[in-house]
Amino acid sequence: MPKTKSAKKELRKNLKRRLRNLKRKRQIKSVIKEFLKALAEKDKEKAKKYLSLAYKYIDKAAKTFMHKNKANRLKSKLTEKFNKVFLNK
Repeated sequence: MPKTKSAKKELRKNLKRRLRNLKRKRQIKSVIKEFLKALAEKDKEKAKKYLSLAYKYIDKAAKTFMHKNKANRLKSKLTEKFNKVFLNK
């Protein structure tokens, strides 16, 4: 356990940040799951909606806790799947 005042404050900050980051991770995972479900159903409008939402959440995560290259790689992967289903028949 932290002893100094500043260490206690750091612990509080870390706990808040951890919860925020976990919430964002869950958001990303659930949106990607919905996106993949829309791809399986071949629902283009729904897939577009979830793809843009995924982009939004991934970009926000890249600002704070996710590495930028990982974020770009994830977005690229999702776009590739979208294009494979809807553009290359």
